[in-house]
Amino acid sequence: MSTQNISETFAAQLQAMREATMAQLREQRGGDLSRADAAADQRAQESDDWAQADAERDLAIALAERESAELLAIDAALKRIADGSYGLCVDCGVAIATARLHANPTALRCVDCQSRLEASEGGVRPATL
Repeated sequence: MSTQNISETFAAQLQAMREATMAQLREQRGGDLSRADAAADQRAQESDDWAQADAERDLAIALAERESAELLAIDAALKRIADGSYGLCVDCGVAIATARLHANPTALRCVDCQSRLEASEGGVRPATL
């Protein structure tokens, strides 16, 4: 498979991931509302159980932040496809294994460099691999 075909394959996969993430964000917000508007609407509809409502709101915000981070990683991967650097490790410059990219199309590092990063951070994984 040529480099062009590989880039097209991953670009299509990343676009599908982007669309799915955007749909999840819209669903959580109840449409195309901003996060602040959605929170205000939820607060207006809440019952007297403020602790439960706050916990639900915190969970919704955490999920939205995670999905926003996913969108940033997807957009960064699409940019790397456009500039020709997609699939190259940002640390060592070696080609990232195609199997790794299929499993995680937003991967920034080869397995070796990602393992070293995680070991140096005490096993904490960054939002974008």
